Amino acid sequence: RAGGGSDQKSGGARAMIAETERTFLCELTECDFGNLCTILQDEKAMYAYEHAFSEGEVREWLERQIERYRIYGFGLWAVKDKKSGEFLGQCGITMQEWNDALVPEIGYLFRRKFWHRGYATECAAACKRNAFEKLDFPAVYSIIRENNLPSIAVAVRNGMVPVGRQTKYYYGMVMPHIVYEVKR
Repeated sequence: RAGGGSDQKSGGARAMIAETERTFLCELTECDFGNLCTILQDEKAMYAYEHAFSEGEVREWLERQIERYRIYGFGLWAVKDKKSGEFLGQCGITMQEWNDALVPEIGYLFRRKFWHRGYATECAAACKRNAFEKLDFPAVYSIIRENNLPSIAVAVRNGMVPVGRQTKYYYGMVMPHIVYEVKR
């Protein structure tokens, strides 16, 4: 992992993971609970999940990322604007099940006011570089709900190609997904 950066908006030191032209990707901290609520409790932003999260679900989400940092050394990271320090969203790498194995997946969720500005593509590309250059994965994946066309477009712009399908069951719903992959 990259050395420590500082987040002056939240007042706490946090590990900076990657940098893009316009953003910093750094570990989420407890101070990001409110930031995460701006995405995870926004019904329109959470359309691929079919529901906005409760406060308890946001808390579990944040705790899961912090646990992933402890276990794997990576997870979903906070995306901060370089100029303003504003929280734009989250993007990172998580281990997900695919073909009876755990594989590294690049995922992203951004605040709606930052959609259609290229941030997801920019940050997903940084995560791909991180996965290959720092974490030494031979391939990375994005497992995307088949109706999530903007996320599919990001995966394609990140050089990924479809390699299979997977059905997930979430909140009693059947959710078909397409599995995208890019190799080093």
